[in-house]
Amino acid sequence: MISKQFLTVQEAETLTGRKAATWRRDILERRIPYVKFGRLVRIPISAIDDLIRKGYRKAIEQVEGE
Repeated sequence: MISKQFLTVQEAETLTGRKAATWRRDILERRIPYVKFGRLVRIPISAIDDLIRKGYRKAIEQVEGE
């Protein structure tokens, strides 16, 4: 279903913990892809996945004896 592929700003906030105002600013400044349906704005789940993937950092392995 297409609607499950897109989130409202409020849904993106709930899912990620990132403030709605930050999502709106990124949309306004075109930092993230989005879709407009008339006045409605939706964020593709793939855009959220990309943000998470880009921000992912591996843990540093601890060496025994240091």
